[in-house]
Amino acid sequence: MDYIPPGGICQSLGIRRRWVLLLSLSLGSVADSLGPTPVETRSRHWQDPIRGSTAQTFVGTAEDEPMSTLQSLSLACIVLVVVFDYTNGFHDASSIIGTAIASRAMTPGQAVALVATFEFLGPVLGGTAVANTIGRVVDLGDLEGTVSLGVVLAGLLGAIGWNLVTWWLGIPSSSSHALVGGLVGPVMLSAGPDHVAWGVEALLREGRLEGVLKILLALVLSPIAGICIGFLIHRTSLWLLRGARPSVNRRLRKTQWLTTAFLAFSHGANDAQKSMGVLTMVLVLGGFLPVFEVPPWAILLCSAAISAGILSGGWRIVRTIGFGIYKVRPLHALNSQLTSAGLILGAALSGAPVSTTHVVSSSIMGIGASERPRAVRWTKAREIATTWFITMPGAALMAIVAYALIRILPGMPR
Repeated sequence: MDYIPPGGICQSLGIRRRWVLLLSLSLGSVADSLGPTPVETRSRHWQDPIRGSTAQTFVGTAEDEPMSTLQSLSLACIVLVVVFDYTNGFHDASSIIGTAIASRAMTPGQAVALVATFEFLGPVLGGTAVANTIGRVVDLGDLEGTVSLGVVLAGLLGAIGWNLVTWWLGIPSSSSHALVGGLVGPVMLSAGPDHVAWGVEALLREGRLEGVLKILLALVLSPIAGICIGFLIHRTSLWLLRGARPSVNRRLRKTQWLTTAFLAFSHGANDAQKSMGVLTMVLVLGGFLPVFEVPPWAILLCSAAISAGILSGGWRIVRTIGFGIYKVRPLHALNSQLTSAGLILGAALSGAPVSTTHVVSSSIMGIGASERPRAVRWTKAREIATTWFITMPGAALMAIVAYALIRILPGMPR
């Protein structure tokens, strides 16, 4: 497959202006929310709308800090949330459309248009469970507003930087890992490890999964589940189609329109919520929201941003997903999409952020192992696995460097 420059498909389809318009309308809502002044008094308690208990504490009032600095940092964070969501979209586009294109079920233009549509619907209809998980992974309530927003700004810069580096190298990696690593790194540097919601205490005392532990468990178990379920589904499909004629591939390609749409919806419901959680956390830390509750305009903004990223297309990783792990045929693609979509949507409904790249790649490995284990390019699989393990510390390191630079800006406490 020839390399298609980012934005090429979008321009050929003539639909970029629609997403630009939607982004503009959403950014207008952002400007209205940031207004000339934040809420009069910053809430001392962050009320958890799910458990009905205090989840985080804030101190001081909006007048205690320079408003120009708070507003500038809040706006910068919101812009970077949109940028992260956009990079997440074009970074993960190849994971979603790679198998459909490799199996010749769709042209690149058809795949991108279909995926972008259902990608937008996912976060709009998928709830906010994942957003609540991500938004509470760090505790910044007892820090000054400028410090807490500086930490979030650095975390977003680290995650975006890692996404761009791995995309440029054509290596599938996890935007979820990058975001968590980007947030945790500068928090530990500026406030200490006690400001990270590790989730160990909640598990031991209440038997409840939350915080970093919940995220790590989901990120570790989802690839294992992808391999196992992909293996079983493909074995079952081979048995059911054991007497089928080659013409069945035509029906399998048509069915991929449904499974690809299902995968895009699941990806949007899970991945866009991560950005929604960070954006809502920024609004609370800046004093623009009294409680952690995702506003409707934030849902639309993140939906539009990730869909615009999908339209740009991360074509550098299509080769790896579609051809670099196992040679994908129509049945392989269908089973991979079905496996991945089910796992990702289930995780979204339970509030567990997972990596689409991890799940799709592992499902292809499981499918290949069920058919011809020696044909699976395990060297490429090991390369991807290595990238998975270094993503969190790599993004954390980038975020720490960014935070050190942010601290020297005017208005930031030394």
